[in-house]
Amino acid sequence: MKQRTIGPFTVSAIGLGAMPLSMNNDRVFPERDDAIATVHAALDAGVTYIDTADIYAPSWDQIGHNERIVRDALASWDGDASGILVGTKGGITRTAEKDFGRDGSLSYLREAAERSLENLGVDVIDFYQYHRPDRWLGYGEVMQNLKTLQDEGLVRVLGISNASVEEIAIAREVLGEGNLASVQNEFSPRYSRSYDELRYCDEHGIAFLPWSPLGGTGGGGRNVGDEFGVFREIGDAHGVSPQQVVLAWELSLSSVVIPIPGARRAASIVDSAHAADLELTADELARCSTAVGIEA
Repeated sequence: MKQRTIGPFTVSAIGLGAMPLSMNNDRVFPERDDAIATVHAALDAGVTYIDTADIYAPSWDQIGHNERIVRDALASWDGDASGILVGTKGGITRTAEKDFGRDGSLSYLREAAERSLENLGVDVIDFYQYHRPDRWLGYGEVMQNLKTLQDEGLVRVLGISNASVEEIAIAREVLGEGNLASVQNEFSPRYSRSYDELRYCDEHGIAFLPWSPLGGTGGGGRNVGDEFGVFREIGDAHGVSPQQVVLAWELSLSSVVIPIPGARRAASIVDSAHAADLELTADELARCSTAVGIEA
């Protein structure tokens, strides 16, 4: 597996988005043993970055569901888990009164981080990401709250998610040069609007982690070769899936890109992992970019 970096960490060029094991648009979840087997399959395929979040759960009252699956999968894997990086996220709330709220306050983020520590079974969170902006608070204030968690020793490395170029710039200023490890935004053939953020990250050496890089859990990932025929055509020419072509194309856009395709079946993440070794020609890559509507 080819390697890339998130802050001080060296990780696989393809990560695992663990969310579909606990939350997806189809609301179809694998049995716990099958979910753990999917994580094991990713690790066996050379994946060394796993992305989770506290709110990834089938319902509001099962917060931490996904984090605990990741914890148990790592504990039961027969390989060396010391080199596996787990990134989790906080800042979205889920309650009976309001599902999927926002809270970027220091008190809530500290509480969320402490809860994630317990769910993940660790003493410090290696990689913690601010999940989605709380529009009631200034972005700089929330970044200072994240920095406080870091200063308190709850988390080591910080990232942000669902951020604009302006918000990335604010995060860089507040956290200090070189201390913003990553930006995790939606990016795929069907959602290329965060290409500006990708280019900004490329310019500043910040890891860019596309979430839903194949198009999402509601069929977008499964049907990407139908919606964008060029990926299927190129895949057929190489004897691989259109999903592999999508991920290989995304990897080609910049050395800071680390796609995190979601998976709820072992076969899906194994197929995705092979994209790191798929070599496409300059012409094939250009056809992909043209079909998506961006100038790479």
